[in-house]
Amino acid sequence: MSRDPNPFDEVQEDVNPFAGNNGGLGSRPKHFPLVTESLDFGNRNDATVDIPLNSYNDTNTNGKDLASWEKNLKRREQDIKRREDALSKVGVSTEEKNWPPLFPIIHHDIGKEIPIHAQRMQYLAFTSWLGIVLCLAWNFIAVTIFWIRGGGVKVFFLATIYALVGCPLSYLMWYQPLYRAVRTDSALKFGLFFIVFMIHIGFCIFAAIAPPIVFNGKSLTGILAAIDTFSGSVIVGIFYLVGFGLFCLESLLSIWVLQKVYIYFRGAK
Repeated sequence: MSRDPNPFDEVQEDVNPFAGNNGGLGSRPKHFPLVTESLDFGNRNDATVDIPLNSYNDTNTNGKDLASWEKNLKRREQDIKRREDALSKVGVSTEEKNWPPLFPIIHHDIGKEIPIHAQRMQYLAFTSWLGIVLCLAWNFIAVTIFWIRGGGVKVFFLATIYALVGCPLSYLMWYQPLYRAVRTDSALKFGLFFIVFMIHIGFCIFAAIAPPIVFNGKSLTGILAAIDTFSGSVIVGIFYLVGFGLFCLESLLSIWVLQKVYIYFRGAK
């Protein structure tokens, strides 16, 4: 029985470096066939990556929606701008009311709308306007106490009119024109402010004196009215005396504001 040849015998002989002349160092060894294994790309066991077929279509749809939304937004902005322009032409104010913070009734933002070099002057004028509001409110309280203590009802009605009319009228007639004049550098609004503000100063000086011209001067808490009420009631006299001090301070502050605004106006020109 023939023995199967050992497959490794020939390999050992061919690569034996100690063989004779036929298999020595100078001999050329035989090459073995390389066995390669297929990586089997594309077979069923390979990992697959799922790419949604509609991703491109979704991108195009989102782009169209974004462009449509942007177009509608620009159209709305243009509509709002046209409405604001139309309202401003007929004299209707579109400024947002932001003061006082708890119950906004006016628009007031010195820090953002007034130039930096004029903000101190504007704050001073705003303090003067708050001062006249305080004076008229205290005047109403003092005259009300005088009326309760036996004073005439006519002076009470006058004090009520001073408070209800004087506070908004002072804002509309001289503070708001000054605010807009400084913001827009309008000479016409500056002129309106100077005229009305001098009337305001005259009223403050008149109220601080309270001469017996209108209903014996008891509708204003001036010095003459304070002296007269002390004889009837000390409490009423004290309230009138405090009102006299407030009107004096308001008069001095208003004169200071007038000076500052005049210097600013001349410097701007």
